[in-house]
Amino acid sequence: MDDRAHVLVVEDNELVSSALRILFESVNHRLSVAASLAETLSVAAQDPPDLVFLDLTLPDGDGLAAVKPLLAAGCRSIVVLTGHDDFETRQRCLAAGCTEVLVKPVPSRDLLAKSTTLLASRRSALQ
Repeated sequence: MDDRAHVLVVEDNELVSSALRILFESVNHRLSVAASLAETLSVAAQDPPDLVFLDLTLPDGDGLAAVKPLLAAGCRSIVVLTGHDDFETRQRCLAAGCTEVLVKPVPSRDLLAKSTTLLASRRSALQ
């Protein structure tokens, strides 16, 4: 069994998702990428992620529509990555059940630090 943390990146920009793939695989996370709500729900149903980095603007709808199904599938943490730096967006994301909201562009060291923090409880539970 693969006990590496499963991180799902939901991002429709291929350049961004490719960069995040390289980043998270470099620290030995098992990574899935979804470019739409439909793909996100399919991945979550087959292999629930431990952590999701979620874009809000997807080709088939608002990324927040995936939050409840992701949580129901067993995802522990959902971090929104958005270009919208306003109070209303942050409140809407937190009210939907997201763990945190980060404004793009997010430095790679900050993404890795956030993933380490959020996945720490998962690792301790496995030991």
